[in-house]
Amino acid sequence: MASQDWFDKDFYKVLGVSKDISAADLKKAYRKLARQYHPDSTQGDAAKEAKFKEISEAYSVLSDKDHREEYDQIRAMGSGSARFQAPGSGGAGGFEDVFSRFGGGRGGGSYQSADFDDLFAMFGQQQAPGGFGSGRFGQSTGGFRGYGGPQRGADVTARTTLDFQTAVRGETISLAGEDGKPFKVKIPAGVADGQKIRLRGRGRPSPDGGEAGDIVVQVTVRPHPVFTRDGLNLRVTVPVTFTEAALGATIEVPTLGGDPVKLRVAPGTPSGRVLRVKGRGVASSKGTGDLLAEVQVAVPTHLDEKAKEALERFHELEPRENPRADLMSKARE
Repeated sequence: MASQDWFDKDFYKVLGVSKDISAADLKKAYRKLARQYHPDSTQGDAAKEAKFKEISEAYSVLSDKDHREEYDQIRAMGSGSARFQAPGSGGAGGFEDVFSRFGGGRGGGSYQSADFDDLFAMFGQQQAPGGFGSGRFGQSTGGFRGYGGPQRGADVTARTTLDFQTAVRGETISLAGEDGKPFKVKIPAGVADGQKIRLRGRGRPSPDGGEAGDIVVQVTVRPHPVFTRDGLNLRVTVPVTFTEAALGATIEVPTLGGDPVKLRVAPGTPSGRVLRVKGRGVASSKGTGDLLAEVQVAVPTHLDEKAKEALERFHELEPRENPRADLMSKARE
């Protein structure tokens, strides 16, 4: 900001607050304005973006105790409390008082030894070799004392919905930008539902030469009818018959996007037991997961007379064990 702007700009007025406002109330006022004028909610409105920059600049100075004190001193010099006075006109204050703090006296109505180096040292500044305003005080961006630097461009949010298999294996897709032009996004293998992908420097440009914002792509993954994610592992529920679980069997289990694999179900396998297939899960930069097949014993819903008679004979022969005995015992503890 040019030095003259410190005399001309009223940051309190920009934020709509009084000069004696507390830090807490100042923050509330700023947040209210920031929500109203933030570029993400103004959809390219240049006037509102300029207003957002203005209130951000004002809050950057007033929210810092030291910067606010220095700003108030600068404003006081330009608002009438620091005025040039004719020799012998009397009265306190004025630039002669500022200069007198650094050894400048009054003789014959002229100032003697004060210089701008001393004046700017009052505020922690020094005149640069290029003259007035060419040092830190007069930087074109970043404000007083170079506060903040150039403003970063705003981020742009985009959304995409992927099928389950695309999210697992990864792919490069095209999305439409704010201007309607397509841009490509590389979806990494193993991206999860709700994950965000950040494209550095692809957002809105900076208004004053700073770095551009980012494009933030939020990913939604459609559920799969068979598989679910468990970190890098894939889970699938595999039904087996009562006789397969009781006597043992070799069964086929599906894989995502590949040929089925064969698994051995041991005799006496209960519902809920998990069989693991190494390396058939999600392959990503973080590693490769497994396929976890959970066995579920399927109970037949329709039995003919012969099947019923066979089960009744089995019931007479099966061990007299209560499968709920352990459950009941633990419930009484």
